[in-house]
Amino acid sequence: MATQQDLQELLRLLTVSRKIPMMQAMAHIKALQAVNLRSIKQIAESDLPTVESAIKDNKAAKMLQSACKAVVKRGDVGGSNKRAAPLESPTSAKRARSDVNPFMGGPLEMSPQELERSLDLPVCMDEERIAETVLKTNRAPLVLAFAVELLRHTMPEQPPSSRLSLGQAVVSANSRSKAVSLGLDKGPSADEEGYGEGQPRVRVMGREVAVLKRGDYEWRGDETVGGEQDDPKTQLPSQAANTQSISTTATLSSAPPKPTWTASQPFSLKKSTFIARAAPITSASEQKTLLASLLAANPSLQTATHNAWAYRLRPPEGAGIFGSTGRAREASFDDGETGCGDLMLRVMREAGAVDTMVVLTRWFGGVFLGPDRWRLMRNCVAGALSERLRRSGAEVALGGEAVWGLDLEAARAKATVGGYGSGTNERLAQGVGGMQVHRPEAARAYLFKAFATAETAGSGDEKVKKKKTIKEMEAEKEANLALLLGALRIVFDSWADHLAPAELDRRAWGWYTAVRPEVDGGPAGWGAKSILRLSEILKLKRKE
Repeated sequence: MATQQDLQELLRLLTVSRKIPMMQAMAHIKALQAVNLRSIKQIAESDLPTVESAIKDNKAAKMLQSACKAVVKRGDVGGSNKRAAPLESPTSAKRARSDVNPFMGGPLEMSPQELERSLDLPVCMDEERIAETVLKTNRAPLVLAFAVELLRHTMPEQPPSSRLSLGQAVVSANSRSKAVSLGLDKGPSADEEGYGEGQPRVRVMGREVAVLKRGDYEWRGDETVGGEQDDPKTQLPSQAANTQSISTTATLSSAPPKPTWTASQPFSLKKSTFIARAAPITSASEQKTLLASLLAANPSLQTATHNAWAYRLRPPEGAGIFGSTGRAREASFDDGETGCGDLMLRVMREAGAVDTMVVLTRWFGGVFLGPDRWRLMRNCVAGALSERLRRSGAEVALGGEAVWGLDLEAARAKATVGGYGSGTNERLAQGVGGMQVHRPEAARAYLFKAFATAETAGSGDEKVKKKKTIKEMEAEKEANLALLLGALRIVFDSWADHLAPAELDRRAWGWYTAVRPEVDGGPAGWGAKSILRLSEILKLKRKE
């Protein structure tokens, strides 16, 4: 049976030197798996017609099998970091058009989880390494990195593809504002001309971004969701009776109406699993009955390590009269999950939730999660409340739907000239349903190539300086990106449990301006590169 390492080795083989785009490589792997070819060794030992039946391109299939045989012959299978020769020419590698792009509505049969994993970004949270790292970059990719990490906390329901798209929309809007301020662009923006009229909007780093809803695109979260499907604690919403509409008691038809529970998606990280549920409550006396009936109707919850709860009740009528404070009545219980009750109440206050009870369940996996614990709990509670609001008919801007960041400038360019030239819009925007959106894979590729290592003082005095190969430079930039994202994650994690999402978003732009590379003022500094010290980003971390 093929292992995760087999998949990684095959993916690395296909994407060597970035000659095959990630989307196309994932499509190849999916097709190969359909004919039971799941590793380099299996492909090498298979007959050619079987490989051709998966790849559909005889020449590409032969090249793939030859490359796999070469890898097996060299003994590189099973953990080696060596890379195989390119499987396709640069010309054929550029054929990842929108008609085969699954993110843009293409026909590839892949799950959202597989698609999102293809956009994984590297993250290294080693503070010692981060503090010592000095990069050379320009400002735009730093804005993108800030936005992508920020959105993990402010819009956790958005999949990585949406975060990359939204982040690129922020970069585009910021770049145009800068061009206007420098006098490089004096006309009205596409937004001002009405190209985003009627579209929903979200705020990212203080900027209003027009978005396009992605319909029924379902994604289950950053962390692994669920596990073995026969494990009751990891059942997915569509599989468990307690995760969509949960009837908490099995009573006779003459009994009072049953409370309806709505659930977040279950999140798992390092063997711990979290899930939150919300239900209506009208008086404090109902708390014990609600919890008991929920546990009775769902025996799997009784195996959990913690079942913390919290509720908020609207102020009684006549609040403020005869000594009444007019504040919502609140109560919570940690059930051993330290700080959980207070956290749930904070999230409920931020959401304005009243006459609502939330139960947060955790199965502890034996590994402490650090700051990730707070993020996961917050995301679960927010998810349960969001689902309750949606089902109760309350107005929710996006209803938890995934979105694309619209590229309004690209839309205007297409409308003006009837198509694209060879500029940025063509590379970063893609049409979906007749609208132009920022492509997540293009934004990801932009991040991977943007952060070079700055030359340290004295490095120019070396008599013999080894010239780095292209592969070495790519690997170095990838490692630098991981350290940058790790620094940003440390900062945002430190604040996430102390600031509401709106306040976290408001502060993010100020944090960016405090650490961005210093460049010359005016047009001379447009797109210029300068020094970025990651130690300066770490200084933004909340002080305990």
